[in-house]
Amino acid sequence: MSVSITKLSIIIPAYNEERTIHLILDKIKAVTLANNIQKEIIITNDCSKDNTEGAILAYIAANPALEIKYYKHEVNQGKGAALHTGISKATGEYLIIQDADLEYDPEEYNKLLKPVLLGFADVVFGSRFMGGSPHRVLFFWHTIGNKVLTFLSNMFTDLNLTDMETCYKLFHTETLQSIKLVEKRFGFEPEVTAKISKVKNIRIYEVGISYYGRTYEEGKKIGWRDGFRAIYCIFKYNLFTR
Repeated sequence: MSVSITKLSIIIPAYNEERTIHLILDKIKAVTLANNIQKEIIITNDCSKDNTEGAILAYIAANPALEIKYYKHEVNQGKGAALHTGISKATGEYLIIQDADLEYDPEEYNKLLKPVLLGFADVVFGSRFMGGSPHRVLFFWHTIGNKVLTFLSNMFTDLNLTDMETCYKLFHTETLQSIKLVEKRFGFEPEVTAKISKVKNIRIYEVGISYYGRTYEEGKKIGWRDGFRAIYCIFKYNLFTR
């Protein structure tokens, strides 16, 4: 049975993305969603040190027809906290997480929407490790780390995901809003995966996506400390949190 969606909320956490935020917003603006689904863009500026706010406000002023909601944190709290703010403000039936950089392509929203629109899925992960889409060749150990984290997560959730750490995750909004999320930084991914997997009768799908990764010189923010935090969160939210 097909599912009708009128609005997709696009949640964007932003920190020091003055140079690229307008580019990702241009890409989102250019996307035509299946079944004439409308877009609600929700940006949370996590107390950026550059002029991210000025770039966002200028873009909003120049694009009045695009539905953009802007929020900001007065103190830097982390990516997870920025996502919490955005998720709480979403009004679309479904929401998707979008980083403010250019590593993920909004043209692929329809790939993630398809299993939902066909009535098969409640949650869809976009995997960088499956399918025939383009992937930038980057860090070997970073890739191994992602696979180890996904393997550990799968052990406890009993899912067979290939990319737990992916940015692109599509959720039924009310379901996600009903879950208490607490991780304020890069522990968001293992926490939300653990908690969504415990929802009764939840249907989780995965589709292949492309990945245009950044180097650390180009602005990539996640590091080895975040990997250890992710391991801690996998154990915490699968074994010790109901």
